Amino acid sequence: MITLANNLKKRVTPEQLFMISVLAVNGGNYLYNLILGRLLGPAQFSDAAVLITFLLVLSFVAMTFQLVTAKFSVLFENQLFKSFVSKIYKNALIVGIVMGALIIGFAIQLQELFNTSSSSMFVIFGCGVPLYFLMSVNRGVFQGKKAFKALSMTYQFEMLSRLLVTLGLIFLFNIQSSVVIAMGILISFGFGLIPFKFKAIDLKLKSSLSVLQAKQVKQFFILTAFYELTQIIINNSDILLVKHYFESYEAGLYASLALIGRIVYFIAWMFVMLLLPTVVQLKKEGKETASILFKYVGYIAVISILIVLACLMFPETIIKLLFGNNYIAMAPLLWKYAMATSMFAISNIFAYYYLSLDTYIPVIISGVFGILQMILVIFYHDSLQQVVYMQIIAMALLLIIQLLCFKLDQRSV
Repeated sequence: MITLANNLKKRVTPEQLFMISVLAVNGGNYLYNLILGRLLGPAQFSDAAVLITFLLVLSFVAMTFQLVTAKFSVLFENQLFKSFVSKIYKNALIVGIVMGALIIGFAIQLQELFNTSSSSMFVIFGCGVPLYFLMSVNRGVFQGKKAFKALSMTYQFEMLSRLLVTLGLIFLFNIQSSVVIAMGILISFGFGLIPFKFKAIDLKLKSSLSVLQAKQVKQFFILTAFYELTQIIINNSDILLVKHYFESYEAGLYASLALIGRIVYFIAWMFVMLLLPTVVQLKKEGKETASILFKYVGYIAVISILIVLACLMFPETIIKLLFGNNYIAMAPLLWKYAMATSMFAISNIFAYYYLSLDTYIPVIISGVFGILQMILVIFYHDSLQQVVYMQIIAMALLLIIQLLCFKLDQRSV
């Protein structure tokens, strides 16, 4: 038995272990959302969906720091790396405190904007924002150094603690409140910092980056921040707009649809995590990078087709199994939403590939179509079906343009 375990360890690469871990984490996060959907019902789940969406928005903002850290953890070494990491931890902490304070300060306005039952949930959530930014820089170091075991642990601890704490509070005290969900999220941020090397941080350390290096970091940071903003718009604007324009019951139904349909995006994310440091390293060594892109696009395309077909053939079965009969009205829209998400997931691989290569145009294109999607939903939201159709139009156009850009880029090489 021990020999079998040792042989398995030798055959499974760190990257494969990380992919397995990401699947487990995504599965745990899905379980968390599904249980909340069943326990709370569509109307109350719409409040939970706002918090979960805020968590996703926060993850995209903090991802700017994670990706910048990951890239330059590959390029910088020794004292230069230590100086860079200390500076980015300091900046991340400042941004986290400012963002957290804004969420707390505008908690009442956020409650009114999104028609939630409580403003306290935003206050609790805002208290955890600085921790999340520190956690993201920590993950960026692990990602850049390809320390996939430690990287996996941070995601696992965050997911497990959020799942156990939230459900524990609900079942022990029989409180079905958005405040309980916010508490679970806050506590999970603390656990997500494990493992964390506090001694490696020196906030007083002066930067030893040259003018050129500092410019490279700043340029990549701005580009990444812009792209993550487009991710926020494309991934989350529909849920927030639906919560604003529709009644709580319909918003809860839509939240369940979005959760199921986005499974392909969450699967695609693990490939993005592997893609960026690999492409940066290959570029650093002067090697070709397109083959890595083809491999990951192929994976996502196959997974997307399978998920869309499953949603097309068994929509009612999927919704009943995951959320229950209360959400069955969304069955006809399931495969359509999954198709929109699939097109976005494939487009996303292209955008992150070019982001790794410091190429701007595909990133700007994503931003344009993210804004287009939001504008379409703002003007056309007579029904939930119309909202889904607007996203299909925007994402189809985005994918076509990204493919054309890649073809033109390859011709110029």
